[in-house]
Amino acid sequence: MKKWRPTRFFSNTFNEVGWETKIETVKCLRRNHRATAGGQRHGAFNLGDVVTSGVKVLSDEERTRLEEQNKRMVSEFQARKLETDARKHWDLFYKRNETRFFKDRHWTTREFEELLAVDGGEGSDVVKTMLEVGCGVGNLVFPLIEDGHRDYFIYACDLSPRAVELVRQHNLYDERYMRAFPCDITTEEVFGTLGEGSLDIATLIFVLSAIHPEKFGAVVGNIFRLMKPGGMVLFRDYGLYDMAQLRFKPGHKIGENFYMRQDGTRSYYFAEDEIGDLFRGAGFEVVVNSYIHRRTINPKEKIDVPRIFVQSKFRKPSG
Repeated sequence: MKKWRPTRFFSNTFNEVGWETKIETVKCLRRNHRATAGGQRHGAFNLGDVVTSGVKVLSDEERTRLEEQNKRMVSEFQARKLETDARKHWDLFYKRNETRFFKDRHWTTREFEELLAVDGGEGSDVVKTMLEVGCGVGNLVFPLIEDGHRDYFIYACDLSPRAVELVRQHNLYDERYMRAFPCDITTEEVFGTLGEGSLDIATLIFVLSAIHPEKFGAVVGNIFRLMKPGGMVLFRDYGLYDMAQLRFKPGHKIGENFYMRQDGTRSYYFAEDEIGDLFRGAGFEVVVNSYIHRRTINPKEKIDVPRIFVQSKFRKPSG
């Protein structure tokens, strides 16, 4: 049997990882994933990440699901209305869920060490600036603040005014360290708050997928203008053929890889090369750009959840 190595390993697709390696991985993770109290094992565990540039290989059943989605598409009228009412749908989402829906993203500093490496380079009094695009209720920024990362100023914007108000009501919100503001990043509205060339870091974490594909270029172009030379954009979003994409029923597909949820919000599923081309086209350098294949397994509940994300880093050229 092959010797198991750390949970981050490489393969063209998850299907190409040998079964012996998978079994050994599961055994090791079962030994290592234990609760902190009483030595009890967690019910669920992560099988590990596969970092790859290869697209998921679809089974015949999965191909059939995608073909079924095409049989009843969202009408053009409904698609236009979804775009017109995008802000309203997200406001209603946060009215229903407030701060309860999304978990705090404590994983971001593990995946993006740039969030920790804030060094002005010109002395300790230099404050760097960061923008979280699509901040929601602060599930990224507040974990950073909790962990003591107050050595840079955080701007946080969201399409939903209700979400921004929930951020401002948070007990950790302090305008000495951050400023939250409503903004449609697909327009030039952001430049009313931030100047061109003002940001060291920008994050796009599960945000671009909620925007109409025709506006992707405008979003990335705006962010390019906001970044300082050498500034870094940290990106993570839904990947092509993610489990959530395959589960959509007929009547939810708006366009190629673009879907409507029951609550009127939308989701796009990205190909890795598509994201690279999008950011390169705006002038960015590609630092990292890969699919992340992840599986979470709960044997007791007979749950096996495969997810696919695209995770990337892009830099504005210094020259």
